Amino acid sequence: MCEQMGLLCGRSRFEIHSLLIDSGKQWEYERGKLTPTEFHHWFEEAVGQSVDVEALEVAGSDIFELNRSILPVLNSLKAQEFRLVLLSNTCVSHFEYIWKQYDVLQRFDDYVTSYAAGAIKPEPAIFDYALEKIQCAPEEAFYTDDIPDYIKEARKLGIQGEVFTDTSTLVGQLALRGVRV
Repeated sequence: MCEQMGLLCGRSRFEIHSLLIDSGKQWEYERGKLTPTEFHHWFEEAVGQSVDVEALEVAGSDIFELNRSILPVLNSLKAQEFRLVLLSNTCVSHFEYIWKQYDVLQRFDDYVTSYAAGAIKPEPAIFDYALEKIQCAPEEAFYTDDIPDYIKEARKLGIQGEVFTDTSTLVGQLALRGVRV
């Protein structure tokens, strides 16, 4: 992401990383404290030049790769009428980009995004927001993430959680809970 954004304004990925990540500006954006327009204006000021808004959104968002092996799992869970709620640290631009590029988000019943929650994982507030959205008791919810600290925080709230390593391991974790996919 930083490299792609740097190419737009003649900066190195290290410079963009410092401007964006080290400064905490990306986390402000992911917490919903900045709109895409505000982020764009901030970026232009930070790099001292005009940058095409659409090019910036693509450079900042064209960083994802679809895990195709998860699609049959999601489809099976939906067919069994499990409620699927996405919990993600993300900004508006990333969410909209993924929505347009991949046919995966449409499988979910609801979304808990950091920009809507005003908090990022592993902050307890985002998990509290998620529990409101999922409409079930914490112990009835199952949460998977590739970051162990996020799982640890979810478990503190009574949510069943497992670290995501790969799809076949997830299928096994679900099977241990009586869910066959």
